[in-house]
Amino acid sequence: MTEEPRLSAEELIERLEPSLSRGRRVRALAALLAGLAGLVFAGALWSSEPGPLPGRTQLMFGLCAVFCLAWACYGGWLLTRRVPLFATDRVIAAWIALVASVTTTGVVAAVGVQRGTGAGVAVAVAVGGLFVAAALVLAVRAHARRAALLRRKRDLTGGP
Repeated sequence: MTEEPRLSAEELIERLEPSLSRGRRVRALAALLAGLAGLVFAGALWSSEPGPLPGRTQLMFGLCAVFCLAWACYGGWLLTRRVPLFATDRVIAAWIALVASVTTTGVVAAVGVQRGTGAGVAVAVAVGGLFVAAALVLAVRAHARRAALLRRKRDLTGGP
């Protein structure tokens, strides 16, 4: 009778969450390409506008470019990972989404109040609030998943 080989704690950890599964590679590539495409599009639009743009417009183009760059960097970072991430990627993506949705909602609401559009501000804040709520739910779930994976790692390795 042969005895089954025992896996080390590190081998068990690697089986918990592969370093980069096919699905994660596809999502990482999608984030990278979408971020780069958005950055190129926003930059082309921003640079092709005739004359000096109002400050609010400059701000929104700049924010759009920053958010697109963040997604491109996230996708590139994720593609270069060769170690188990323990849901760190989910936490980072959720925070990018939360910051982008809160910032965009705040700026749109401020511009709407400044212009005095009334009902339009309420609709923009309501829609933005839905995006913020969705991003917040994703952030809470990502943090919970990461904590569960780190607890399991701790249990398997016997570490602190």
